[in-house]
Amino acid sequence: MRAPYDRPEPRLVPPGEYPLWDEALAILNRDLARTVPERGPLRLLATPPCDDGEPESVYVALANGEWHGNPLYPDSAENLTVALAAIADTAQETITERLRRAWPLCTEHNLGMHPHEAHGRLSWCGAGEHRPSGEAHIRAAVGKLDTLPRPRRHNRKQRNQN
Repeated sequence: MRAPYDRPEPRLVPPGEYPLWDEALAILNRDLARTVPERGPLRLLATPPCDDGEPESVYVALANGEWHGNPLYPDSAENLTVALAAIADTAQETITERLRRAWPLCTEHNLGMHPHEAHGRLSWCGAGEHRPSGEAHIRAAVGKLDTLPRPRRHNRKQRNQN
């Protein structure tokens, strides 16, 4: 048993150790590459357990190894849908806290979005547009932010099309 003040040394989780989390992270990294390309891909880091018999704690970290927040729950590695939701939540917490900005942002409303299941898939949803039905404003499926068209800016000068 470690003393409460001892900070465990994290280790980089090699690919294949947690296959569903790896797959979910690859999906989420597509969104990160489109929205914050200068940061590099997210990765999994693990810290040893505090007590014998407990599992290690696995976190979603920035490319530089910084992380924030709660670890992934071991149960979330049992199916891809649950794994993707857990990775998206944990990644969003790390990015928001470490980079001090909301992520991802809705390009239409410039507000932060959150992962929610909508129409049978995990999607980035925001509150930029409230519908009478109470449904969230859906921008894109998680992993599909790169397929979004950019909204046209009305105050932009038109290019000469000769």
